Amino acid sequence: MAAQRRNLMQSHQSWTDDLPLCEMCGVGTATNCVYGSDGKGSQIHPNEDGHLRFRGEDGCFLYGVFNGYDGSRVASFASQCLTAELLLGQLNSSHSEGDVRRILTQAFDVVEKSYFETIDDALAEKANLSNYLLPHNENLSFHQLSAQGQKVQERLKELELEVSGGATAVVALILNDKLYIASVGTNRALLCKSSSDGQNQVLQIGRPHNTENEEELQRLAALGVDSARVRQAGLISGQSSTRRLGDYRVKFNYNDIDLLSVAKGKPVISEPEIHGVQSLENVTGFLLLMSEGLINALESAHGPEQANQVRESNAP
Repeated sequence: MAAQRRNLMQSHQSWTDDLPLCEMCGVGTATNCVYGSDGKGSQIHPNEDGHLRFRGEDGCFLYGVFNGYDGSRVASFASQCLTAELLLGQLNSSHSEGDVRRILTQAFDVVEKSYFETIDDALAEKANLSNYLLPHNENLSFHQLSAQGQKVQERLKELELEVSGGATAVVALILNDKLYIASVGTNRALLCKSSSDGQNQVLQIGRPHNTENEEELQRLAALGVDSARVRQAGLISGQSSTRRLGDYRVKFNYNDIDLLSVAKGKPVISEPEIHGVQSLENVTGFLLLMSEGLINALESAHGPEQANQVRESNAP
């Protein structure tokens, strides 16, 4: 199975090619650009994000936004694998709310484990080459290395590009006219609906898992991590998220990261937070899923106050 997943990662195939798209859903993207004095924009880096919008059987719908970093591999893999774990017969209208929560949680666990299976060989090769190179050449520059050492160093760089990267995710599942939101990281879900008196309401479902989230800081503190240092640093291995998919450095090598070195268990996790079920019966409106990149762009353009004029839902 791991070999099959690796092959799919390297091809244009998808587990979900035959699933029907939800025609009621629209997807918008904007390129990361920096603009010069002449007004012309240039792309900062290729798109690293992913999304899904599928219509399953038995009145089941699945939507998601995946914010990738250090490449698009994890976001692309997660969008395919998660769909396969949820829409290929796993869910039906007879399932209770508890069943749906359990299936969603299990699906994220499978995505995480399956992704790491696809890079197992590369991680093993990287560890083996590092063990060869470091004892003999620890303090040497690249040009001081032997020809063999330089080849090893170049291969290590290739492997690092192959295995690095991660993604955050926000996923919406509709089943039996009930909305479930599962989030890992810093993306956002907004339910925009009309109230009984015709007023528009915007409901933010959940809060980001980042270094400012008190509950996440308490979770890290329970593992022995200095939460005050984490809050002050603002980033963990280059990202603000305290939950994420992939990213082998914070999952397997966290004891080598200064902020996390004393952790008694895995500090950065992929377990989703599944937010309170929202009934969609007689609801008029729409659901908006946004990546962290879009949120940051809105806040930069209009200010955090305007971008965040929502009422949070902290339902369990």
